[in-house]
Amino acid sequence: MKRFNLIFGLIVLSLFAMQAHAQVSNGTYRALSDANSARLAALGGVPLALHDGDLQLATFNPSVISPEMNNQLLVSYVGDFGLGTNFATAQYSHTFEKVGSFAASVQYYNYGTMAYATEAGELDGGTFTPSDFAITLGWGRELSDKWSIGANLKYAGLQYESGRAGAIAVDVAVTYWSYTNWAFSLAARNVGMQVFSNLDNQANKSLPFSVDFLASKKLNHLPLSFYLAYVDIQKWNKRFDDPLHLYDSYDPTTGEYTEPSKAARFFTNLACHLVIGGELEIGKNLVLRASYNYGNHYYMTVPTARTLVGFSAGFGVKIKAFQIDYALSRYNIASASHFLTLRVDLKKFK
Repeated sequence: MKRFNLIFGLIVLSLFAMQAHAQVSNGTYRALSDANSARLAALGGVPLALHDGDLQLATFNPSVISPEMNNQLLVSYVGDFGLGTNFATAQYSHTFEKVGSFAASVQYYNYGTMAYATEAGELDGGTFTPSDFAITLGWGRELSDKWSIGANLKYAGLQYESGRAGAIAVDVAVTYWSYTNWAFSLAARNVGMQVFSNLDNQANKSLPFSVDFLASKKLNHLPLSFYLAYVDIQKWNKRFDDPLHLYDSYDPTTGEYTEPSKAARFFTNLACHLVIGGELEIGKNLVLRASYNYGNHYYMTVPTARTLVGFSAGFGVKIKAFQIDYALSRYNIASASHFLTLRVDLKKFK
């Protein structure tokens, strides 16, 4: 155990040193950070500190990859019917004795058909389909009955008309879970770099680097679990300092702008880092989920429109060897995204 802790610690320090100059919380390769399964989406689209053997958690928090995920197969589909975008993910996990548990995933993001146009906006008859993809190989190992570690190796690509770009990234994470049903994780995600690109005018070549602290608690006398995430530890300021930003004290008629107080700035920044969620079990085979991500609400809504941007909800149903999960998430005021995930436990067919 000491040897694994030392090696993992050196890896973590090296990765932080590589990415220390890039205080980035979004970046070009969004396929590396967007929720790709229904359970993740329903609980805020962030990593989760859980240890229940659900393969959906592996791509965001590799330290929860465990033998309980052995021979699980998972497929997910995400449809944004208002915008015409479609995402799909396939995952599989297998455990090898003395080596650890592995999880592989392939994600494909299709942004719909777009028309060629001149600089004046005139259509010239042709179309193209932009897309992103990501391939991930994850590894997790339990060091004791309370500690586990894990890492993901990723390759992400962009295909925008004739433009191509590619990047490599690594996630590292550690999880602690107690006998009192508390669990805590620390994850550094998308530490890496772009390796090639022929895209013109690509100003942002950074990856969506993030350091996240995660906690969960399952109540002892109620079938209810709570989840809390503090995301983007590496970057405190999440606000927009643009005086035109409608959340600040800006009068569009007079053009007068009043600088927010230090307390208002502090609490806005703090709230943008926090994501809260919960799961309620209804019997043994049904679970209800909901979450609120204030950061998504702050960035994507407008004061003049009352919307549910930032809210997500969903449910999961277990039927023998199958688990079906659904989630509805509001990421913008234009439309909502629908997530559907089917997980199959192949061990139960033997």
